Amino acid sequence: MEPTHTIELKLEEIAPKALWINVLLLILFAAAYHLFAEPFSFRFSFNGVLLFIFGYMALIVLHELFHLIGFVLFGKVTIASLKYGINLKMGIAYATTSTAIRINAMKKALLLPFWTTAVIPTIIGFWIDSQVLVLLGAMLAAGAIGDFYMYRELLKERSDAWVLDDPELPRLHIYEQNPNIKSADQ
Repeated sequence: MEPTHTIELKLEEIAPKALWINVLLLILFAAAYHLFAEPFSFRFSFNGVLLFIFGYMALIVLHELFHLIGFVLFGKVTIASLKYGINLKMGIAYATTSTAIRINAMKKALLLPFWTTAVIPTIIGFWIDSQVLVLLGAMLAAGAIGDFYMYRELLKERSDAWVLDDPELPRLHIYEQNPNIKSADQ
């Protein structure tokens, strides 16, 4: 069964926007932190930098892991259908499923990592007075721009349509019928 159309994330267009959004969010989150948590101070330490670097790597891994959790929770896919890794050529981490899911389930799976790896760390950062967590939240919020782009495109689709995540590239294949079910004439 052929898809009716494909939604493709063009990294060369989104990467510059993501960089500017990243810079803007870092400035805004840092300003908010200093306005609400600790006015007129800025802590910079070697341990803080290390914590930031390792925290960023850990949150990227968790971001992709939460996509997989979303596929299982919302899309009801099997664990065997999940794939996770890093595409070094494209410079991106990825999480995918080989099973098509409903559009609404994909929308939830796309945004789950934003809430868990950007919003929650930011809130915790403000709560426990951790500048590192607040800035990590900003970085992961900006890092979700591709997920938001895909989500925006899925809003244009029928809610009863099906979507299959491409295993190689950041794109989604849209189907009117469930491509997981093979018809008798195929």
